[in-house]
Amino acid sequence: MAVNFAATIVFLTKTFVMTEADILKALSNVQEPDLGKDLVTLNMVKDVVIKGNDVSFTIVLTTPACPMKDMMRTASENAVRLLVNKEAKVQVNFTANTTSQRKSEDQILKGVKNIIAVVSGKGGVGKSTVSANLALALREGGAKVGLMDADIYGPSVPIMFGVRGERPMMREVNGKPMIQPLEKYGLKLMSIGLLVDEKNAVVWRGPMASSAIRQFVTEVEWGELDYLVIDMPPGTGDIHLTLMQTVPVTGVVIVTTPQNVALADAKKGIAMFGQAQINVPIIGLVENMAYFTPAELPENKYYLFGKEGGKRLAEEYDLNFLGQIPLIQSIREGGDIGVPAMIGDDSQSKQAVMDFAAAAVRQIAIRNANLPTTKKVEIVAD
Repeated sequence: MAVNFAATIVFLTKTFVMTEADILKALSNVQEPDLGKDLVTLNMVKDVVIKGNDVSFTIVLTTPACPMKDMMRTASENAVRLLVNKEAKVQVNFTANTTSQRKSEDQILKGVKNIIAVVSGKGGVGKSTVSANLALALREGGAKVGLMDADIYGPSVPIMFGVRGERPMMREVNGKPMIQPLEKYGLKLMSIGLLVDEKNAVVWRGPMASSAIRQFVTEVEWGELDYLVIDMPPGTGDIHLTLMQTVPVTGVVIVTTPQNVALADAKKGIAMFGQAQINVPIIGLVENMAYFTPAELPENKYYLFGKEGGKRLAEEYDLNFLGQIPLIQSIREGGDIGVPAMIGDDSQSKQAVMDFAAAAVRQIAIRNANLPTTKKVEIVAD
């Protein structure tokens, strides 16, 4: 019997041909670290292209600022090489479709996917500094971000961003005059401090302050944003209720320092948002001024206000602990001269903020995946 040696040689030397099904099967073993499901089940893998040993695909992230990007890249490359073809040259691309669980029957802030209120039980804990740098860290991650300074009686944005004396413009949108937020460092900014003379005290009763907040929400053209970070006034009061009754808030970030007096007031904020008639999710708690590190001794930590009080409070109330931000001279100086920590050159302060923002954005994605749609708060008087 004749043997076709040519056909046998072709068969033996034929290379393995990868298919899209092979790639998806391999990637079904790669979990999204925060959501606890694999990339294929979550429908996060798109545009698989195979050419010989070259394979590329796109992972659709839940936020442009995703801190787990590099981890998912490495895990995906390993999965393809281990489970499909060890000779594969894998290119992982990323895009983002920021998740949102906001729901509103009207058109207020319809282009804003997530509204994050930054709150504190008392003043002086660095809430505005945390708000500004959180917004900048999200922006550095590639997200579209706005920062609203809702601290009517003590606006900080004009000083912290170096825009004192500047005034926002007005333009007509769909027949309605709308305020155009200022833009600095890639953020959209709005503050009462941009509308009034800083030499004059803002002496407003509650209804006037609440009206200003409604105006910031309904008459400012924020446009398309992944995150609108709102720097709230300290305490719990009219402005907080007005905001939550005007728009669906995705969640709140609680800011405290480690000292007992700040922790006691932080508990009031936690209690407010946990009330059944309000029930706005708490994204987590961050401990600001956690320790002092002098510039000349960068490895030293001095716990001036107590140690890990915020961390213990988060554990007590079963809240996500978003991290510690140290008391560093450069953070204070940057805020005073209009160059926040995220823009400055101090790598230690910048890294602390980045770690906090990474934890926050992960918890926002988890909140959107696992909790019900956010709605406006409706408080019915007895």
